[in-house]
Amino acid sequence: MIVAKDKIVSFDYTLKDSEGIVLDSSEGREPLAYLHGADNIIPGLEDALSGKSSGDQVSAVIEPENAYGPRDDALVGKVPKENLEGVEDIQIGLQLQVQTPSGSKVVHVTHIDEETVTIDANHPLAGVTLHFDVTVTEVRDATAEEVEHGHAHGPGGEHH
Repeated sequence: MIVAKDKIVSFDYTLKDSEGIVLDSSEGREPLAYLHGADNIIPGLEDALSGKSSGDQVSAVIEPENAYGPRDDALVGKVPKENLEGVEDIQIGLQLQVQTPSGSKVVHVTHIDEETVTIDANHPLAGVTLHFDVTVTEVRDATAEEVEHGHAHGPGGEHH
């Protein structure tokens, strides 16, 4: 069976940046499972897996435009420390959920000084060229419920 729309695809992966640093891996975990064609994974990886079969190995270099997008400097800003009252142990890398005029956003702390905290609402991998090494472990037909819900159920997928 080949990877195509409305197939559940399971795969093992290692993700590296352009310097070869491992950013994420499924090693020691269940393979990741997703519903192909439902925007469950980044477009560049979904494109790279289209037409593949169980057992296929894929190496893909995915530019930011087909991954998490370019960095947007407008999404970086400083807030007074007093605005984060009640947040304990503020440190670089801390993720916070903040309310904005366009809704709730997850931001991460990138810099701290005496009176302000710099927060960044960009995805941590925005602007990064991604290097994936993937092994397709299974391709199967999605159930009607998985298609309706828009994601894989069971090991490696979402549970609803």
